[in-house]
Amino acid sequence: MSGFSAVVTTGIYCRPGCSARPNVANVRHFDLAAAAEVAGFRACMRCRPYRAATPIGAVASEVVCRAIRLVIGEGIRSDSEAAVAGQVGLSARHLRRLFQEQVGVTPLQLARSSRAHFARRLLDDTDLSITEIAFASGFGSLRQFNRTMSEIFRATPRELRGRRRVADRLVADGGLPLRLSFAGPLEWDLMLGYLSARAITGVEHVDGGAYRRTITIDGDPGVIEVAPGGPDHLLLTAHLPHWGGLIHVVHQVRRIFNLDFEIDRANEVLGRDQLLGPRVASLPGLRVPGAWDPFEVGVRAIIGQQVTVAGAGTIIARFVARHGVPVPGLAEFGLTHAFPPAEVLADADLAGTGLTGTRIAAIHNFSRAVAEGELRLDRSQPLDAQVAALVAVPGLGPWTANYVALRMGEADAFPSTDLGLRRGLESLGGPGAPAGALGEVAERWRPWRAHAAIHLWSSPRMEPRVAVA
Repeated sequence: MSGFSAVVTTGIYCRPGCSARPNVANVRHFDLAAAAEVAGFRACMRCRPYRAATPIGAVASEVVCRAIRLVIGEGIRSDSEAAVAGQVGLSARHLRRLFQEQVGVTPLQLARSSRAHFARRLLDDTDLSITEIAFASGFGSLRQFNRTMSEIFRATPRELRGRRRVADRLVADGGLPLRLSFAGPLEWDLMLGYLSARAITGVEHVDGGAYRRTITIDGDPGVIEVAPGGPDHLLLTAHLPHWGGLIHVVHQVRRIFNLDFEIDRANEVLGRDQLLGPRVASLPGLRVPGAWDPFEVGVRAIIGQQVTVAGAGTIIARFVARHGVPVPGLAEFGLTHAFPPAEVLADADLAGTGLTGTRIAAIHNFSRAVAEGELRLDRSQPLDAQVAALVAVPGLGPWTANYVALRMGEADAFPSTDLGLRRGLESLGGPGAPAGALGEVAERWRPWRAHAAIHLWSSPRMEPRVAVA
C-alpha cells in the first residue's frame, strides 16, 4: 500500500513497511505526509517517512497531480500560489479547494512540508550548517526555518541534528553527497546506457558506473555526479557555487532518472499485455530516462530528426563548443561547457554545424518560443496541450513533440511514427505494418505508453543503428 499510515492513539504517522504494529481500528490513511502533519501527526522516528520517495500519480485528479509536481519541484511562497494555479489553468481559490478536498492540504502547506522534509534529510546526511540548510531547502529566513521545523518535527533543527544516526552521515572526498530515494526496482545499467549513448560531449559524461554533467545555477556553473547508492537510493554528489535553492537542484536530478515514476502500477498494466508482458517481467526496473532540462532534449530531438544517434551527437557537440558556456578545470572528467541557454540559441549562428537550413530555423523558432515564455516545458499542461504547443512551433512535428514530452516525464507520451518503436514491436512478434498500426496497438497500453516505448526501444534483436534521438 502506498501513502502513509497514522495512529490516532500515538499521534505518529509511518511509511509502508514500518515495523510498528498498531491496532487497525486506530489507523488513518493519508496519501501525502503533509496531510498527516496538517492533521496533527508527527513523523515516526523508527521508519523516518521524510526519507521515503512519494509517487503522486494516483493520489488525486490529473490537474491536482500536475500542481503537486509544480509545488514540490519549484517550491511555492505565499505570493506564488496564484502563479502555480495559473500554470494549470485554475484560480488560486479553486486550486486550494481542490487540494483540500483531494489531498487534505493547501498548496502552501504541501510546499512547507516538502521544504521541511528536505531540510531534515540534510540535517541527517550532511555537515552543512543550520543556516546553510535553511537556505538550501528554500526557506526565506532562519527564523521561518526554525519555526517550521519545530512545528512539523516537534524539535529544533539543532535538536534534530543531535538525533541523527551514526550511519546517516555521508562523507565524500569533495562536493556534497545526498541520497536520492526511490520506490520499486531500477535498472541502473540500462538507464546509464541510454544516457551514455546520447551524452552531449562536454556537457555530460558517463564513466565508471556514474553519470556526470554540468549545470547552471543562477548564472553560475556547477557539476553533479550520480551513482548507485543502495537498493532503494542513488547517491548524488553536488559541486555547486552556493547551496541556496539546493532543493530545486535535487528535484531536477530526480527527474533525470525518473525516480518518482510509479513503476509498479505501470508494470502491472503492461505485464498483462501479450507482447510486452514477458519483456516487462524480465526488466521490471526499466524506466523512461528523463531530462535535466527539457529545452536541451528538444534541441537534440530536432537535430536527431532522420539522423543516427551518433550523427546527432557530433552536431550538438559543435553547438556546445561554439555557443556553450566554458566551465574550466573539469576536462579530466569529460566536462568542458554548460549547455547554451534558449536566449543564446534563439539567434545563434548555426551555419557550418552540419544542419540543414530547415533544421536551423526550427532550432531558432524553438529557442525563441522558450526564451520568450511562449512555450512552457514545466509539465503544467495536460499531455495533449503540451504536444499541441510543441507542434505549433514551426519546424516541430508530432514525433519531436511526443519525444520531448516523453523525456519530460509524461507517462502516456508516445511518438508512434518512430521507426525504432516499429522495429521493436516487430522484434517482439508484433505486426510489421505501417506506422499507423503501431498507434492502434499502443492504445491498449494507455496510460503508460511511454513506459511501453522504452521497452520497445530496448527490445532484443533491435538493429544498433535504429534508435531515438
